[in-house]
Amino acid sequence: MLSSLLVRPLLLLSPALAWASAGGGERLDLTAHWVGFAALALFGLAYALVMAEEVTHLRKSKPVILAAGIIWALIGSVYTAHGMNHATEMAVRHNLLEYAELMLFLLVAMTYINAMSERNVFEALRSWLIKKGYGLRKLFWITGVLAFFISPVADNLTTALLMCAVVMAVGGENARFVLLACINIVVAANAGGAFSPFGDITTLMVWQKEIQTPQGVVGFGSFFALFIPALVNWLLPAAIMSTRVPNVQPLGGGAAVVMKRGAKRIIALFLLTIATAIGYHNFINLPPVIGMLTGLAYLQFFGYYLKKTVHFEYGMSRRRFRTEIRNDDSMGSLPAFNVFDKIARAEWDTLLFFYGVVLCVGGLGFIGYLAMASELMYGDWGATRANIAIGILSAIVDNIPVMFAVLTMLPEMSMGHWLLVTLTAGVGGSLMSIGSAAGVALMGQARGKYTFFGHLKWAPVIALGYAASIATHLWINNAMF
Repeated sequence: MLSSLLVRPLLLLSPALAWASAGGGERLDLTAHWVGFAALALFGLAYALVMAEEVTHLRKSKPVILAAGIIWALIGSVYTAHGMNHATEMAVRHNLLEYAELMLFLLVAMTYINAMSERNVFEALRSWLIKKGYGLRKLFWITGVLAFFISPVADNLTTALLMCAVVMAVGGENARFVLLACINIVVAANAGGAFSPFGDITTLMVWQKEIQTPQGVVGFGSFFALFIPALVNWLLPAAIMSTRVPNVQPLGGGAAVVMKRGAKRIIALFLLTIATAIGYHNFINLPPVIGMLTGLAYLQFFGYYLKKTVHFEYGMSRRRFRTEIRNDDSMGSLPAFNVFDKIARAEWDTLLFFYGVVLCVGGLGFIGYLAMASELMYGDWGATRANIAIGILSAIVDNIPVMFAVLTMLPEMSMGHWLLVTLTAGVGGSLMSIGSAAGVALMGQARGKYTFFGHLKWAPVIALGYAASIATHLWINNAMF
């Protein structure tokens, strides 16, 4: 009642308020209304704080969650004043469903990654690479290749952090090598994630959306058409940068790390979980997230087995283990595997950030701004130019809100154009260090050696790879347009 009394006079004073029909229901056009302007300002302020996270140390989820709540409160007040409260309720529920599918899918993937990390899978790989004693130039190529091929299965952030740990452990004193290797890792991880539905949030969102094109649905197998363009995106800058990598031999050594019991089986279960998600989606038409949650049960049951057989960690029978525990409390210092600990260690700041982004962008779309942007970009510019611009924009603004905005607009495009925007949104973030989660994370991990301006100096070379990957896609996948 109070909101109605406060908002109604303002509505009467605003000549810009009009009716619009979208999505099968009546909506108000708030694009020229003070609520629309306030929503844009709130989102801009929130995202400025997100981009300044490295300086302010304010977690990125906080400003976008607050902005999302205020934006929808403003929209809800206007619609309630017009007796259209059910329209906003339905819109919010739709956005929550979009978020729930994405969040639960990522939660399962993060849980598996954390489980593999706890079983020393990634530490064993890092230790193996260090002990090989490769030269810096060879290590530059090895970490790039591994980043490119691991990120399609694991996420590009985890892959980049793992490879950066290798770089810092082997050549941490050589600032030039660390800078070039980190740039190479960011570009490779982002490129590798672009050709797999599991490699990046943007590809996952496109796959789960089940977009219909004149050439068919953008399904799981469609993304692999981006393999060669993504490879070009990484290889071209890497070849140029490698000529500046000092070709010296670092000191080897370091203790070998052995994977814990069950590590290989958890890797196998992760692959089985991915196969389950694909099967559920392709063969019985269920959302992929249902398959991923089914796969989480695989890990839960295996975790139960590891917990019940923890005595094998000590090479003892269960009876002897219980006896030793009673006689020596220190025997219990090795905790049993607990899958819920791995769930708790998921990157909740990232998951909540996605919530804020989805609700903020959903609110701007409900106001009418995304329809305006779609008409301008995809109507006036054309799909190819618009999708290239989307990639450049993702270097400044995170690719997640950019891609969610495109999916909310849902312009009519061919399969080739949907794959193009997937490619550009995925690899465009490599143009700047703040353009992707991998770049931001590595600035913290290699602080002082991998910097914003250090990356920016190589932006023209990275842009060359960006342009070449687009040209390659337009050439080899011409039949999809």
